[in-house]
Amino acid sequence: MLDANMQGQLKQYLANLREPIELVATLDEGEKSAQTRELLSEIADLHEMVSASFDGSNGRVPSFDIVRASDPSRAVTFAGLPMGHEFTSLVLALLWAGGHPPKVDADLIEQARALEGKYEFEMFFSLTCHNCPAVVQALTLLALENPKVSATLIEGGTHKDEVERRDIMAVPATFLNGETFYNGKMELSEILAKLDTGAADKAAEKMSAREPFEVLIIGGGPAGVASGIYTARKGFTTGIAAERFGGQLQDTLGIENLPGTAYTEGPKLSDELKKQVAENTIDMMDLALAKELKPTDVPGGLHEVHFENGAVLQARSLILSTGARWRELGVPGEAEYRNKGVAYCPHCDGPLFKGKRIAVIGGGNSGVEAAIDLAKIVGHVTLIEFDTKLRADEVLQAKLRSLPNVEVITNGQTTEITGEGGKVNGLIVKDRETEELRTIALEGVFVQIGLVPNTEWLRSSGIALSKFGEIEIDEEGATNLPGVFAAGDATTVPYKQIVVAMGEGSKAGLSAFDYLIRNEPVEDIAQAA
Repeated sequence: MLDANMQGQLKQYLANLREPIELVATLDEGEKSAQTRELLSEIADLHEMVSASFDGSNGRVPSFDIVRASDPSRAVTFAGLPMGHEFTSLVLALLWAGGHPPKVDADLIEQARALEGKYEFEMFFSLTCHNCPAVVQALTLLALENPKVSATLIEGGTHKDEVERRDIMAVPATFLNGETFYNGKMELSEILAKLDTGAADKAAEKMSAREPFEVLIIGGGPAGVASGIYTARKGFTTGIAAERFGGQLQDTLGIENLPGTAYTEGPKLSDELKKQVAENTIDMMDLALAKELKPTDVPGGLHEVHFENGAVLQARSLILSTGARWRELGVPGEAEYRNKGVAYCPHCDGPLFKGKRIAVIGGGNSGVEAAIDLAKIVGHVTLIEFDTKLRADEVLQAKLRSLPNVEVITNGQTTEITGEGGKVNGLIVKDRETEELRTIALEGVFVQIGLVPNTEWLRSSGIALSKFGEIEIDEEGATNLPGVFAAGDATTVPYKQIVVAMGEGSKAGLSAFDYLIRNEPVEDIAQAA
């Protein structure tokens, strides 16, 4: 099951075990069970503190429990093999069950341990989902740190019948005590915020107690992090407040166009950026959604940013890098069937549509790449482009045309997504030339029509926005408001690329530096007078 290299790496990790763990499997005679038996046996052979037994009684077959031998209440269950993107999750589960301390903020650990009540989590993942490991690892940690929490982590490809029965059409899909808890990626802090009703108030109080920053960055994607690195290295007190650290990186799989890095993945790059933020002593505030900007009208004065949790932060200069999100079609049925056939991440949800008919909406690079990837998994792909021709790179178009199970419709307008029994069953597309309507029977719709900037919260701030809602900036990243700069996908800068965002963020950071050295703090001016 594990090659020699993986066995060697795992053996090194298992050397960090502090106490024995037990692997208890529930198996049958099937192929998946045989693979599970092989994997667990190999793991047990790598370290004397690991034992494996195959007499479990779990209702899901195959499955296995990872149990702390000294305290059986500290356990987590995997139903199916956690390989692919989830192999790291398996390694961490083994280490944490064996007493190795997690590299997680101590406050979060204490919050997890203090949870009252009983929480039974079931979470469905796919082996190709790059958003799933965050949820798997968060729930694993909760279950191992708090005996009142149980976590069963289910690989959808192994338990297809259950996936169908529970109408799961997008992962990660998390259930709590039998009811839907959340669909999508969640970090440990986000899960705890939903479970701990007093968490938001505590976070707001802690945020508001901070002294004014010299530089406050709103947004934790590549642009925001680049800005923060530059201003922190200049010696200015710098804070980053982000709704979700990493932004769109968390939803990006393969990255092959970042100079100096042949290949990486969005979540991995996000983790590296987070480490760099910590190394530069930048004050990182996650789960902080900005709702209002009150700019100062005095050069050197303090801008105020108000957040959804009630917190208020002040800063002499601001850098706005709130990024963008998937653009929605805005047609009937889209919202109703979201996660019930309507999806936005082909990498995450594609495997759930194996052998089925799907449509991809959008003929740019993202749409064509999605169609190419999905064609390997699904039965048939219909790609629909609003324009009279595809806008993707020619090399991608050529690849698309070579695929036998793909139909391309240009000059087509999707007018409605239809469904029955709570699931998508088709869509209606209008020929923009003839206005003829066509109904296409299918089971899934992947929307890939670009991005919309996260700038709605700025509309009453006085900051200039383009007709597309983008923050208008000059060649130095400055907005129309003194001391307020912007960078990344939320701005008017062309070419929404990671490397462009990093460069624009660096520029905005340097511009903020220039502003600060040319404008003394108002309080210092008052004292001098």
